[in-house]
Amino acid sequence: MDPISASLLVAAATGAGGEMGRQLWSALRGLVRTGPATGEAELTALSEDPQDMERARALSAALNRRAEQDPSFRAHLTHWQQQAHLLRTGDGDTHNTVSGGTQSGPVVQGRDFSGITFNAPPPGDR
Repeated sequence: MDPISASLLVAAATGAGGEMGRQLWSALRGLVRTGPATGEAELTALSEDPQDMERARALSAALNRRAEQDPSFRAHLTHWQQQAHLLRTGDGDTHNTVSGGTQSGPVVQGRDFSGITFNAPPPGDR
């Protein structure tokens, strides 16, 4: 396992990547809270100031120490890291193609959407 980088933790803590980033942060919180309390204080500190690189480095160090001591935690953290790597590299980008004639409905292109509504009245008409 590669050490967890502080910049990756900051990306997850700030919700970079939209919904995927928020899900990654939530998954990391759940992982840290299983088993011994190692890393919880650092996780909380980074949650309070998600862009603080010193707090991210402290969490990184705590996670890496715990992974060295706990093979099960290391396996779960490695899986989390692989998912988080997609956030940083842009792997998994969506490539959209619209074809087949005239489109008569909305076409939304992108990745990681949330809160999209179709056919809703304009905000002033509610």
